[in-house]
Amino acid sequence: MVEKTLNDAYKGARGVLAAGGVEDAEFDARVLVELVTGKDPRVSPDAPVSDAEAGALDKMIRLRAARYPLQYLCGTWDFMDFTLCVGKGVLIPRADTEIVAQTAIDYLAAANSDNSSISALDLCSGTGAIAIALARAVPAASVYAAELSDDAYIYLEKNIAALAPRIHAIKADVLHLQDALRAESFDIIVSNPPYVTPDEMNALSPELAYEPRMALCDEHDGLSFYRHIAAAYLPKLKHGGRMVFEIGSNQADAVCQTLYTCGYGSIEVIEDYASNPRCVTAQRV
Repeated sequence: MVEKTLNDAYKGARGVLAAGGVEDAEFDARVLVELVTGKDPRVSPDAPVSDAEAGALDKMIRLRAARYPLQYLCGTWDFMDFTLCVGKGVLIPRADTEIVAQTAIDYLAAANSDNSSISALDLCSGTGAIAIALARAVPAASVYAAELSDDAYIYLEKNIAALAPRIHAIKADVLHLQDALRAESFDIIVSNPPYVTPDEMNALSPELAYEPRMALCDEHDGLSFYRHIAAAYLPKLKHGGRMVFEIGSNQADAVCQTLYTCGYGSIEVIEDYASNPRCVTAQRV
């Protein structure tokens, strides 16, 4: 019997994933081989693979070839300078959202320049990625994270406990939460709301079908959450406070107009790593 090596496992996995249409089959195969065996096939190509490891890897490769998200298989994923727990039922944090988080951090840090009491609210928090980034970068801030989904809320609480236990998690619908908040409570309100339209959902990569639809899809025109949050949460911002939105690449003009109509000023659009509009910010004047 010929013993199977890490390199054999890696090459086999890469071939199956490539045949399944996985975009970066080499990367995904390497990650899954290392996840199962604890060894990097580039470093230890001739290391043996046990039958148990081969069976576990085969199961993962089949799932990934069916376009089940790599992040869900791993159970964790990096965001900025920390690692989040992720799994089925919660939106996977993307690198583009780091732009949104950093923008909110910059504004929150500026609000803290006079050492006054500062606070931030993350709406549609999911894993808590943005809220945790804020709390870690600006320790003086009181940070609140709101999430409606039962499944996502489990990950939110787990990530907060591990990474930023000072955050206040709120199980709430952002369409109604504003009624329970005091006026002029926050220096920053940030949100990555559902903004994909039903028609756009049909054109997304197969992996997105495994992620929670309620976190991705606005069942109307892709803009209804922006309209609600911009109007309903304006009174919850302190004067001079900032609203920070993640947006779809074709939504900048519409979201800017919504904010302008609601009475915000100093409206700015910030691009992502691919030079697409990804973040809109506006100030309560």
